[in-house]
Amino acid sequence: MNNRNIQTYFDCGHSKIRAGVFIDSIQFYEFYSESRFLLNQPNLSDEIHNVITSLEKNSNEYIDNINLMIDSSKMISIGISISKKFDGSTLKQTDVKFLIQEAKQQISKNYKHQYIAHIIINNYKINEVDYTTLPKDPKCFLISLDIIFICLPNDMVLDLKNIFSKFNISINQIICSSYAKSINYKKNLNLTGNIAFIDIGFNKTSIISFHDDRFLSLDILHIGGNHITKDISKILNIENEQSESIKMQIIKNLESKKTVDFSNEKTQKIVLARVEEILELSIKSIKSNSFKSIPFKIFLTGNGSKALKNIHKDEILIFENLEILEETTKSICQSGLELGMGLNKQEVVIVPKKQIKQGFFEKLFHFFS
Repeated sequence: MNNRNIQTYFDCGHSKIRAGVFIDSIQFYEFYSESRFLLNQPNLSDEIHNVITSLEKNSNEYIDNINLMIDSSKMISIGISISKKFDGSTLKQTDVKFLIQEAKQQISKNYKHQYIAHIIINNYKINEVDYTTLPKDPKCFLISLDIIFICLPNDMVLDLKNIFSKFNISINQIICSSYAKSINYKKNLNLTGNIAFIDIGFNKTSIISFHDDRFLSLDILHIGGNHITKDISKILNIENEQSESIKMQIIKNLESKKTVDFSNEKTQKIVLARVEEILELSIKSIKSNSFKSIPFKIFLTGNGSKALKNIHKDEILIFENLEILEETTKSICQSGLELGMGLNKQEVVIVPKKQIKQGFFEKLFHFFS
């Protein structure tokens, strides 16, 4: 396969590694691999190596660089407004880029332990008029930008860079997984209006809200699927490994083969109680940060949301306008790919140090459409 472009996306979740290789040549090829369930993080390096080996074998390609998708209970979003006066002349792209860079420097200075993963222009106000995208050649006396920065903890980013470095793999771009997934699902489902995505992960829940194509907010709850496992473990007085197995059996709608004396109905109630708590806290966050009393629709994603499928989500009375989205390794990795190709027009895409050839994977190294 000559003149081919290759991109690899690694989603390093707390409980599982998922990865995909995308090859664009005369034809389009894609290969996927995932790890076992990771109950113990010390196995992370070994599982990453196993996934790399599997992808290289299946794709017959050597992986030397990747795009890394991660989430964290410690990631944050920071909103900032920055403005500047002009003399009424035509506003240039370089003027806007200068303001963005100034805002970025302020965030880097005041949040030294955070890595800036995404820079999102939430609103352009030019001469007291709001725009979702930058108008063409406006005459400007005053411009104000509302910018949202999505940040990940520096130590987490460094740890993962060190792991991949051991395998002679460099990282091109770092992406917030739940943010990338929400952008991709919203596009593929053609969603408009007031939309919120609740991504129930292992140790955290991400809440991301949109109005039409406008990104509004990201919030993090320090509670996730692992808390369900711990609830079952505590109430049934069993080890976490056995508790996780029982939870997964419920999710997969399988009959238990364990000899533990527990009631399936009782276990479902344990799971339901925790999921209801997560939803209640999530809805409170959405109303506080985004929509208040305005009607909105919720989409549940992440492994933790699968617990609802076999506990009859109709029993959850706190919110009726709710859907559960199926997730696969393919859908997760493709979300990273789509975002890397410039799917979100609000986002400022920073040119990586190591650029790739243009073509199918041509990136938008700017934010102007």
